[in-house]
Amino acid sequence: MSSWCDLSYLINDQSIFIVILFIPINPEKNKRSVMANNLIKVVVVGGGFAGINLIKSLAKDKRFQIILVDKNNYHFFPPLLYQVSTAFIEPSSISYPFRRLFQEKENLRFHMGSLLKVNHQENTIETDTGVLSYDYLVLGLGTESNFFGMQNVKEKSWPMKTIDEALNLRNTILINMEKAVRAETIEERERLLNIVIAGGGPTGVELAGMLAELGANIARKEYPEIPDYGTHIYLVDAGPVLLSPMSKTAQNEATKVLSNLGVKIILNVAVKDYVDGKVMMADGNTIETCTLIWASGVIAREVPGLPAESIGRGRRILVDEYNRVQNFNNVFALGDQCLQTTDPKFPNGHPQVAQVAIQQGELLAKNLKKIADKGDLKPFSYNDKGSMAIISKYNAVADLPKFSIKGFVAWFIWLFIHVIPLIGFRSKVELAFSWFFSFITNDPTLRLIIRPEANKQLRVQRQGESSTSQERA
Repeated sequence: MSSWCDLSYLINDQSIFIVILFIPINPEKNKRSVMANNLIKVVVVGGGFAGINLIKSLAKDKRFQIILVDKNNYHFFPPLLYQVSTAFIEPSSISYPFRRLFQEKENLRFHMGSLLKVNHQENTIETDTGVLSYDYLVLGLGTESNFFGMQNVKEKSWPMKTIDEALNLRNTILINMEKAVRAETIEERERLLNIVIAGGGPTGVELAGMLAELGANIARKEYPEIPDYGTHIYLVDAGPVLLSPMSKTAQNEATKVLSNLGVKIILNVAVKDYVDGKVMMADGNTIETCTLIWASGVIAREVPGLPAESIGRGRRILVDEYNRVQNFNNVFALGDQCLQTTDPKFPNGHPQVAQVAIQQGELLAKNLKKIADKGDLKPFSYNDKGSMAIISKYNAVADLPKFSIKGFVAWFIWLFIHVIPLIGFRSKVELAFSWFFSFITNDPTLRLIIRPEANKQLRVQRQGESSTSQERA
């Protein structure tokens, strides 16, 4: 079908020519534009595991218009951030652009911006780049590092929750190694090489193991001046064991393997402060270091606009069995950010792990369809598939529902499981090839100091933001 759209008059001497332009009009496209106002508008804040799996499950239902809001323009895979920070894989191997994911999907839109406030009475949210209205709001912003009120630790340690933080940590480690080679005193050299990891959970254990492997397989070849790099890694935890949520088998294996790699494990002691390049311990001991890595706890990201009675411990949002925020009918929270105590198997709330977020996102998509159909909703019940942690090359631990395994078999399963959830065939292939090359050769080639000046600017910015917060308080 065509339609008359434009009339142009071309005057040439004494003649007048009338040119009529015919532009094809797609009636289906016009129909979609007219129907757009009748769609159920779902705004999803946060493109992590929960948000992405909700969108993937809901996108095929053309009754819904879905808008994803995120401060980054890409989804990334947090469980592998520690491998980015240790120069083992590239950020692109665990990242995927949202707009690429949304290609040719008429009912999906992306809004790049940071959430500022939820106006639940008006059914709108404010971001730093605009205001969006919604019929249903889904919050899945995840968590951020919890410094437990220790201001010096917040300002001077290195967290590892984002791609930017992982890259900055990578630069810091590599720069300090270069400085250590030029150090004029033993004290300065030790301070530059010492790395203290606060937190003996999966992140801390995996990071300690990767750094120890870096020292054993790479530092000795590329930094002959630093033959003992692996012995400068300290793993500190306030609890009595490493990997406290996992089985005794996993805990003992982690302690044995890391100790054999030269990692110094300090248990039953908490980090209390970080002053003048010294990590202050609760027992009065100190460790001099230029690098304190914070992996010792998380807290849910704040959502201004929600009433105080909707917020529980750890700043997690209280939800019912359908992930509806308490006292709301059209606001939902998913994943690490929510606290759900209605699951009989998890009366104190679910663990803050990827599988919970994935399963909640998929179920909420089904329940939103049931709401549109005026059907009965299905309550959430977590299917615990187990937990895993890699300790070193060819060595991992896995707690499966009925038994635990360790060693090479667990390591191989870990590799397979961590490739499957990646978005995009290219990302899967790129990561698999990167792993294969690095493990076979013991010599990845990603140790590039790309943004050394950015590290300095980030440190100044973080300290400036901290000072501003104190002035406002």
